[in-house]
Amino acid sequence: MILSDREIRIALKRGLLRIVPEPMAEAWSSTALDLRLAPALRRWNLAPDKPAIGVEYCFRPAHPEFNFSQISQQFTEEIIIPSAGYNLEPNQFILGWTLESIRIPNESRLATRVEGKSSLARLGLGIHVTAPTIHTGFGEANPDGISLQLEIWNVGPLPIELQQEMRICQLIFEEVHGTPDRGYQGQFQEQGPGAV
Repeated sequence: MILSDREIRIALKRGLLRIVPEPMAEAWSSTALDLRLAPALRRWNLAPDKPAIGVEYCFRPAHPEFNFSQISQQFTEEIIIPSAGYNLEPNQFILGWTLESIRIPNESRLATRVEGKSSLARLGLGIHVTAPTIHTGFGEANPDGISLQLEIWNVGPLPIELQQEMRICQLIFEEVHGTPDRGYQGQFQEQGPGAV
């Protein structure tokens, strides 16, 4: 069951959900809550340590030693969105974060999906490529929660200007039937602009 704006507000009041900073009035719609873009982005940059001729890089996520944080640290560079904005070029893929931090206690019996906004999608801007679920127990390690890392790409014909604090995505909250045996314990429990 998808929660209405009224039910999301009740969950916030009861401590079943935490969002810091508190959402502004214009962030709410009938069944979703908009989140804003934090200033820090990570741009992929494979050029500095190019392998020898004839050797190509390949991500190997099924390898037992695969570690996304290490790969991200090695192959991305931080960009702070300037006041004039950052132009995301066609076919460019970057990582970003929400300005808001989220915490969903395991006992809340809530989960959420992060989705793009249709107004941006119509320009070719994709947000959170294929893994929209924010599991029950997400952000429990921090009382204020943690920012959501976003996969952002431009499949449109023109550059798209990203601005700090622009509304970039929306959360759709859902009720979880029953309390999970354990909350989210995945590798992205400690994500955020500083955590890479």
